[in-house]
Amino acid sequence: MRKQTKEKKKNRVPILAIFCIIVVIYFSFMLIPKRSYSMDLEKEQNEELETELNSKIDIEQKEIDIKEIIASNSQNIKKEEIITTEKDLEYTTKYIENPELPKGMLQVMQEGIDGKQEIYTKKIYEGEKLISEEEIGNKVTKSSVNKMVAIGTASYRSNYRVKSGDNIYVTSSLLAVRIEANDNAQKLISLNKDTQVKLLNKKENWYQIQYQSYIGWAKAECFTYLEPNSSKEEASGASQYTKQQLLNKLSFNMALNKPSGLSLEQFKKIFANEPKDTKNIFKNNAQYFYYAEKQYNINGVFLAAVAIHESGWGGSSIASNKNNLFGYGAYDRNPYESSYQFNDYSEGIDLVARVFAKYYLNPVGTKIYGGNKAAGTYYNGPTLSGVNVRYATDKNWANGVYRWMKYLYQNL
Repeated sequence: MRKQTKEKKKNRVPILAIFCIIVVIYFSFMLIPKRSYSMDLEKEQNEELETELNSKIDIEQKEIDIKEIIASNSQNIKKEEIITTEKDLEYTTKYIENPELPKGMLQVMQEGIDGKQEIYTKKIYEGEKLISEEEIGNKVTKSSVNKMVAIGTASYRSNYRVKSGDNIYVTSSLLAVRIEANDNAQKLISLNKDTQVKLLNKKENWYQIQYQSYIGWAKAECFTYLEPNSSKEEASGASQYTKQQLLNKLSFNMALNKPSGLSLEQFKKIFANEPKDTKNIFKNNAQYFYYAEKQYNINGVFLAAVAIHESGWGGSSIASNKNNLFGYGAYDRNPYESSYQFNDYSEGIDLVARVFAKYYLNPVGTKIYGGNKAAGTYYNGPTLSGVNVRYATDKNWANGVYRWMKYLYQNL
């Protein structure tokens, strides 16, 4: 009995061991998946969190990039605007030969009055930076009044200079006498042509005169000392400077708001036998460079050199068809159509001389021709280099003009 019990106990041991192994294996199997699932879940959550963080970083980075792109593009955006400005409409000058006046004498028969015009300018900006500016048109709002000038062509010359106490005579068809030497001063009286007055005083471009009981100021250019309908011959004056003296004054940096010093005869001489002047345009209009110099205090040789440089000795279509030796008024977009048309070459020579004196060669406020003051809009010094800054886009323009100035001086 005891033996059987012992055998039974011996048989139970392997069975119990097997059972325990099964239980361990079962619970191990149950625990391993749970642990693996928990780890996978944690890993997945970490990956989602990392993805979310990366997504936020990407979004923030994109927002920064977009702002930079917008800022960059804003700087490159081109904007256009049309600006309207009011400017003087320069009058033109008509020259009329008078054989009864001494050779080279000028008498103003009618005062010139500037008109007004609106100028339309297109400006293009890149961001806030102005990258181009172009005049695209204009509109006349007030017409100008032409100036009429008699030029003496008699065989004799007069070098007389009027002085206080002289009787002088009005040359303009109608002359305003003002209470002060100023174009804007109150008008005292108007005098007709050939009226005799007494010269009391001189002040720059003005004369103080007495007519009957009236005492006032009028422009000096509108008087002559020659009694109407009578004249007296005087010996023809010689040239003031020799060729060598004039050449000694010539330089690239010379002031152009001063006369060259050439006489009328010398201006004619430099073009008299010029082979490059195939159409005789400069030969036939040499005197107008002298008259411009005399009236507007500008170097007439410089003026002629600009005309040669711009027109190719008068060979350009604008010069040939429009009597415009300077290409005056031409815009880059359509130079021929926009350039001014003149009735003859003298009108263009006279007008451009005044433009140089008024806008380029004198600082703002400088007293210039006819009692006017310089606008100085494009003034950068009274030299070739100074004019080049705003007059021409070609940086070598000044050198080209100076080459023709030297050429003309050598023709003396």
